[in-house]
Amino acid sequence: MKKWRALIVLGTAQFLMVLDTAVMNVSISQLVEDFDTEVTAIQAVITLYALVMAAFMIIGGRIGDILGRRRVFLIGMSVYGLGSALTAVAPQLWVLALGWSVIEGLGAALVLPSMAALVAESYRGRDRSVAYGVVGGLAGAGIAVGPLLGGWVTTYLTWRLVFAGEVVVVLAVLLARRAIPEPAPVSRRPGLDVVGAVLSAVGLGLGVLGVLQSGTWGWVEPRNPPFTVFGFAPTLFVVGAGVVVLFLFRAWEERREAGGADPLVHLALFHRPTLRSGLMTLLSQNLILLGLFFTIPLYLQVVQGLDAFETGLRLLPVSVTMLAASLGAAKLGRRLGPRRIVRTALVLLLAAIAWLLGTIDPVIDDAQFFGAMALLGLGMGLLASQLGNVVQSSVGERERSEVGGLQFTAQNLGSALGTALIGSLLIGALAQAFTTQVADDPRLSDEARRQTSVALEAGISFVPTDEVHAAAEDAGLPPQEVDAVTESYASAQLDGLKAAILATGGITLASFLVTRGLPGAGEAATGADGATGASGTAGTGGAAGTGGATDAGGATGTGGGAADGAAGAARRRDTEGPAPSEPGSEGP
Repeated sequence: MKKWRALIVLGTAQFLMVLDTAVMNVSISQLVEDFDTEVTAIQAVITLYALVMAAFMIIGGRIGDILGRRRVFLIGMSVYGLGSALTAVAPQLWVLALGWSVIEGLGAALVLPSMAALVAESYRGRDRSVAYGVVGGLAGAGIAVGPLLGGWVTTYLTWRLVFAGEVVVVLAVLLARRAIPEPAPVSRRPGLDVVGAVLSAVGLGLGVLGVLQSGTWGWVEPRNPPFTVFGFAPTLFVVGAGVVVLFLFRAWEERREAGGADPLVHLALFHRPTLRSGLMTLLSQNLILLGLFFTIPLYLQVVQGLDAFETGLRLLPVSVTMLAASLGAAKLGRRLGPRRIVRTALVLLLAAIAWLLGTIDPVIDDAQFFGAMALLGLGMGLLASQLGNVVQSSVGERERSEVGGLQFTAQNLGSALGTALIGSLLIGALAQAFTTQVADDPRLSDEARRQTSVALEAGISFVPTDEVHAAAEDAGLPPQEVDAVTESYASAQLDGLKAAILATGGITLASFLVTRGLPGAGEAATGADGATGASGTAGTGGAAGTGGATDAGGATGTGGGAADGAAGAARRRDTEGPAPSEPGSEGP
């Protein structure tokens, strides 16, 4: 039991990072009421949290390399605890955004890359595979417990208690810090690429900001933007600016590498098909999951009128099956190969989404909804059981913090885009459907259509039909037209929800395209762990099990391409000190 103490502490941190996101998703309606705001404002807070983590995760990984992963893990937990405390007492929405989205997000950006590296450094061989399976399972447990715990506390007490409890857990982790072993010292610490850090954060931030605001600003035709560009909505221009900044980031990183300076990210890592496919699939997984977990609670709470606890109960099947699959399918990956498991998971997700579409009705069919949620969790659990180990097994010991930053950047970028993109599509489809319903309803007069058009131009929100009914009455419409507007909005709500869920199905289908580089049955994940690749060590961790080949160039399997073979190893010896297989390294 003593050897698993580090895993208990590190896994607790992983569980904590997932828990409060799940709590936020089931507390949307209560947050709207407590802060006297709209769903889109809470959507922005949720997206900002994921965006901050995505923008700063790579930087957090590099800081772990510079200051030491254990030290940065503990600093990050302290920052996270400070953010949780501020969130628990937030009197206004902007304080909630500061405490949860910004401070907790920055803390998580320090914690998660270091946590991934510390798990790898603390365990070897089969113990490492078990450790990654447990970490993935604890992430599933956070998703499992979050909706139910958060729903119960939100309904019968207050959501603030969850964040107060997180402060207690953070203190417990800090007190148990001696359980985490001190990593072996390295001969040289890399420098921090400040310019690259700024460019990556700005580029990612602008891209997600544009997607987030598209529901309010409009994609092309302006809706309610703060400004226009040549008469068009600013959305695509903001997204385009983010893409341009990311191209500048790439050029800057190439220049630093060519000059022998430490880059923020070694771009050669992206030449490894296993790592590239793993990161892209992680992004897709979180985009789908967070998109659905933003949409489904709206259906349950706003359309069906359920409270947060009842919402948590309805989401329990997806949580339970996700936890069970993520814990139980790790061994299947060694026998069948991650590629087959991931593709099977995507097929299950497509089936679950199709099933879910059939349940979006004015009156919920609990049995059908239960089945769709259970199948959704099964597919997500299969994905979670494979991808973390595939990504971390694609590199050697010295690169783990850097790849940990990339791993959680992909996850949180997917989360931010999922909430922003699917939320934007939901609001856009709602507005379009409501406009069509009002225009085609013969019960409505021209005056009623005019007032509705004016209201739509000011912006539309996903609100209970009671609010629409009251607003129509306040506008002085006769009872028959009040009922007609309310019914049109209720029908438009269902159309918007179905459009958003259908979009996640399209993303799931497109995700098959990024799975080609994942290892198949009997293939090593890469030349990094199961083989002595560019910076790998002989021995453990490939997807095919333990004890991979010792190919000097990392050619075995799919992950250690020529771009990171012997030449890459020589370059890193010049810039980073000895490779892990040499004396004085961090290898085993």
